[in-house]
Amino acid sequence: MNDIEKKLEEYIEQEEGASHRLKGLALLVVSLLAVAMSLFHLYAAYEIVPTQLMRSAHVAIVLSLVFLLFPLAKRFRDRLRWWDICFALIPLYIAWYMYAGGDDFTDRNTMPLPMDMWLGILLIVLILEAVRRTGGWVMVYVTSAFLIYALFGEYFPQPWTHKGYDLGRLVGHMFMTLEGIFGVAVDVSATLIVLFSIFGAFLQFSGAGKFFIDFSFSAMGGRPTGVGRTVVLSSFLLGGPSGSGVATTVTIGTVAYPMLAKAGYEKNAAGGLLAAGGLGAIISPPVLGAAAFLIAEFLKISYLDVLLMACIPTILFYASLFIMVEIDARKYGMREASFEAVEGVWVLAARYWFHFFSLISIIAFMLLGFSPTMSVLYATMVSLITSCFRSDTSLIPYDLLKADHRSWSQRFLDIGLIKALQGGAVGTLGVAVTCACAGLIVGTVTLTGLGLKFSGIVIEYAAGSLLLTAIYTALIVWVVGLAVPVTASYIICAVVAAPALIKLGVPDFAAHMFIFYYAVLSEVSPPTALSPFAAAAITGGDPYKTTLQSWKYTLPAFLVPFVFVLDPQGVGLLLMGSLKALADANFIDIGWITLTTAFGIVAMSGAFQGWLLVAVNSLERLLLLIAGIALVFRFDYGLMIGFGSLAFVFVWQWLRLRQRT
Repeated sequence: MNDIEKKLEEYIEQEEGASHRLKGLALLVVSLLAVAMSLFHLYAAYEIVPTQLMRSAHVAIVLSLVFLLFPLAKRFRDRLRWWDICFALIPLYIAWYMYAGGDDFTDRNTMPLPMDMWLGILLIVLILEAVRRTGGWVMVYVTSAFLIYALFGEYFPQPWTHKGYDLGRLVGHMFMTLEGIFGVAVDVSATLIVLFSIFGAFLQFSGAGKFFIDFSFSAMGGRPTGVGRTVVLSSFLLGGPSGSGVATTVTIGTVAYPMLAKAGYEKNAAGGLLAAGGLGAIISPPVLGAAAFLIAEFLKISYLDVLLMACIPTILFYASLFIMVEIDARKYGMREASFEAVEGVWVLAARYWFHFFSLISIIAFMLLGFSPTMSVLYATMVSLITSCFRSDTSLIPYDLLKADHRSWSQRFLDIGLIKALQGGAVGTLGVAVTCACAGLIVGTVTLTGLGLKFSGIVIEYAAGSLLLTAIYTALIVWVVGLAVPVTASYIICAVVAAPALIKLGVPDFAAHMFIFYYAVLSEVSPPTALSPFAAAAITGGDPYKTTLQSWKYTLPAFLVPFVFVLDPQGVGLLLMGSLKALADANFIDIGWITLTTAFGIVAMSGAFQGWLLVAVNSLERLLLLIAGIALVFRFDYGLMIGFGSLAFVFVWQWLRLRQRT
């Protein structure tokens, strides 16, 4: 493994944790447990499993796999230790204890028995240790701070003070009810996130990822902007099912960077574009990252409604990237880059068309009226069946019964279906333990009333101004996102910061989407900017300069969420929040708000790139910034000022370009 590959592995491990590379019997046992976890959740998607059993079993199996796969410290890596096995068995016993206790167990949550107390404390400690192993210390510190606040609230100054809760009350609330560990976040993890992770693994191991990249190169090649467009298109196709920013950045970057360099991209600019494309994976249908499932659960709406709300913002995000790529071609004087031999786009589509069918099948099932859980289950089955159309994509090998020199266990583990089931379970672990840990935070907020206190403080500081409240909220979400993963930062801010926006009249779905997009922005913000850092490792650029470049590519689109909350018509960008509301909407208003926002993105793109038709001077950059802000923030006479400023710069640049030519 060379230095670049080692760096890339480090960045992926920072996001997903540094796991063991097991062999022999240990690998077989862990793989069987992971496969069993996937099969259990696929079964639970079809058959009704009691809520308490479902959530406790999910947390128990996840914790067991984490302790078997992730070492206590790096020096213990690649070999199971006795303490890891003990840690893995304890959650299974706790889940059995909860199930055996039945209704009596949950009924005594305000007065837990000593055994309840000890097991509850032990489970909390195990969750904190699991999240440390998969994501580092920061989430442990944040969660511990919330727990301390719950225990010692009477010692905090006004307006943060509360009566405080003893250890028994806290443990009972967190461990023995559905308001703490086993709350909304774990429910979403157990019923949706794990199923979408399995679906993504089925697509990955059937070769869909490679097909999407090859298809993008074939469709977008032949022009100076071809490589940049390929990065954008392949990020959408590959990232949509995966929902992982770093993985998408690394997968596309290793293939696309040599061609980006050949076309004329500077190292940091190439890395910034790759990271921006990877970021799009978290906001792109049909998966949208784990936080999207939480939005549906918090708002008690259909996941299809969340996908609907994401449509126009996603289009605007990728439109912004396409505009940036077009400007890059002129700004850097890029050349055509001859791609390595890739089959024609129609040949590829004719040969592997079923990968597209698998990708859109989730949406099709939802539109037919199936629940998100059943839709992803059926889509996974469709992916399995269609993979068998060709021998090189089949998850069930054509030569499965053929004699082989390998051992039966090795042959079993090499079956594509087994790899997909294992990969789906393992891919869920980091998010699942984060959700369990976030449940402790949400439990603290609901127990102490912190959310209402915080929203009142934000509104007071903003003097009742919606604009200032939105800016403060964006900053809070961004700062929280610097320390914890996207899923955790959304959960924290959804229960703490969203009420402030809702109190000032912002629709609840718009407030939650606003918070979601700014939680995602933390993915390209230091010191946790893993996607730009991974891209810099591929390109050989400076990690922090690459991060600034990724900001340049993504920031115009990330001003769009302000339209949701500042303009009453801005919810048109979210297609009114639901299919039912959309049916009664004025489509002219939706088209107009989309068009004006798109022009705002064009203006911002030109300002950040320093180029529109030709290089911009200081006055033109200022006018473009004013135009972008006016069209996005939509203050009084904003549209007049925005369109006027943009038109002036465009005409002035066109005259300069004509004079030059």
